[in-house]
Amino acid sequence: MSFKKNILCIGAGYVGGPTMTMIARKCPDYKVTVVDINKARIDAWNSDIIPIYEPGLDALVKESRGKNLFFSTDVDAGIREADIIFVSVNTPTKTFGQGAGRAPDLQYWEKTARQILANSDAPKIIVEKSTLPVRTAEAMERILDANTKGIHFEVLSNPEFLAEGSAVEDLQNPDRVLIGSQETPSGLEARKAIVDIYAHWVPREKILESNVWSAELSKLTANAFLAQRISSINSISALCEKTEADVGEVAYAIGTDTRIGPKFLKASVGFGGSCFKKDILNLVYICETYGLTEVAEYWESVVRINEWQQKRFVRNMLAGMFNTVAGKRIALLGFAFKADTGDTRESPAISVALGLLEEKAKIVLSDPKALENAKKDLQSVAGPDLSFEADPYKAAEGAHAIAIMTEWKQYKELDYARILKSMHHPAFIFDGRNILDHKKLFEMGFNVFAIGKAALKHF
Repeated sequence: MSFKKNILCIGAGYVGGPTMTMIARKCPDYKVTVVDINKARIDAWNSDIIPIYEPGLDALVKESRGKNLFFSTDVDAGIREADIIFVSVNTPTKTFGQGAGRAPDLQYWEKTARQILANSDAPKIIVEKSTLPVRTAEAMERILDANTKGIHFEVLSNPEFLAEGSAVEDLQNPDRVLIGSQETPSGLEARKAIVDIYAHWVPREKILESNVWSAELSKLTANAFLAQRISSINSISALCEKTEADVGEVAYAIGTDTRIGPKFLKASVGFGGSCFKKDILNLVYICETYGLTEVAEYWESVVRINEWQQKRFVRNMLAGMFNTVAGKRIALLGFAFKADTGDTRESPAISVALGLLEEKAKIVLSDPKALENAKKDLQSVAGPDLSFEADPYKAAEGAHAIAIMTEWKQYKELDYARILKSMHHPAFIFDGRNILDHKKLFEMGFNVFAIGKAALKHF
């Protein structure tokens, strides 16, 4: 079969895999290839059990795989064949040198740029999918244009706005698709080529066009604003606990104000995931670089509040359980950073587990999709005080306390009367996601501690 164009995505992770799967499904006249140097990951994409858990993704992959969707480790061949290359490689926060702890580590991105250059013998459109600092496209363009082959590369920014756990729905019906390019004739032509891909299924009015630098900054800013709302309501949750106000009622009241709106106003143990913290610290570093100290401090406070909220959760557990958890069995239900994903990157559960282990608690972790990742995240503290149990009922047996760490639907539906009978008394529930019926649990006999609400205690 002949295809209209060959699309390549470098990087088979949480962004590249689902995005290319949707493009392949909606654009049967395009050949879509996803490449990665991680053979195990590619093997998984080609297997019956794909490496990413996303509702609905498995069926989409199997529908297109082998037809116009392919997964491979041959990066060089993929580059040579491609007309359009999406770059979706990891850009973690630097742990060394200048900007350590804030700036993105761009070594993988630069290696990819040089690999594209080495394997290209014709003009190509390069599309940034990774979250990158402003004007990174310019740097990539300089690397690519520093060639003796006379090849022209056009570099665009097409930031991803999908959320893990709802990636398929977000890709199917996006709020918007943002495409940034140079405002030159060749840049506008390349932009149109990317617009034409998304226009197969996205209404034209939802495809936004901008210059490349605005597109790059929009992604960082969107994540920073979302995280800021979470930290804001979490800061108010602490005040609610002191004043016996109910953070849920406060959030609802302000959310009905059309100027504010209700989204991202749910108080919790804190935000996690691969993007929020990393992108905010990236923004902080950019501001510091340009001498915008006050702006940098403002956005850094969003991260500080999030970390403080996680530590506060542990302190509340200690205070509620008579100021000691030493030797006590505590079941943490949920380890993924959010429901409907197995991703544990920057999960608040990591911080809470480590804090409780420091207090000599005996931790049992349970999660329907993230246990293997949890074992990797906590391998440095592996020992007799840390265990893993897929069955939440077994995790709770003999426990002094339960802590809800992820808003999995099944945790709302557990038989808590059965769980109470299997626990030590007095029994405690710490609801880090405010998903349970606290009044009902209290009436059963639990001592209930929620986020931003007065504790319900039998003593």
